Amino acid sequence: MRRKRLTADDGLVTVGGTLHPDVLEEAYRMGVFPWSSDPLITWWCPDPRAIFELGSFQQPRSLRKRIRKAGWTFHLDRDFEGTIRRCAEPTPDRPATWITEDFVSSYCELHRRGEAHSVEVYEGDEPVGGLYGVALGGFFGGESMFHRRDDASKAALAHLVSHLRARGFGLLDAQVMNPHLANLGAREIPRVEFLRRLREALALRVRF
Repeated sequence: MRRKRLTADDGLVTVGGTLHPDVLEEAYRMGVFPWSSDPLITWWCPDPRAIFELGSFQQPRSLRKRIRKAGWTFHLDRDFEGTIRRCAEPTPDRPATWITEDFVSSYCELHRRGEAHSVEVYEGDEPVGGLYGVALGGFFGGESMFHRRDDASKAALAHLVSHLRARGFGLLDAQVMNPHLANLGAREIPRVEFLRRLREALALRVRF
């Protein structure tokens, strides 16, 4: 769920390789994620790491009112590829994206394997917000989100947190802190703590 531009000092692990789904799965199990593939894939494990605390996350009352007023409905994996493509669309504050066709095809294959999922917000039949990420054991790695209505991405996140709690997940990774994530309630923890909590979450026998 990153927007900040990273430098090598922010946790660059390696450069190059492939986005093959087997490689992606192994990377996430080690706490590493890809970012950019032009001209080469870069792999990151930042210190500190941004996360959402599932146990203490609070959905603002104003957001609950917004959801009711807008009549939004929520779906899981109704349109995974559409969600990732909408996350890749340029916006005024993000004119370019790391979500290339290689990313789309690789994460769609993870989705077919049951290891990547989307949360989607609909206004009638129109998708107005959503997010996608990788789920392994009790770990969910948030990758990106989009909104076409104010607060729709916040609503998607709140729905994701509620779903992960109900399923018994242990860790929701937000990767790199930025003002938007901080406003949503993310916090930073040291990389060593993140990796410890990742191991614990991966060992959980839960399913998305």
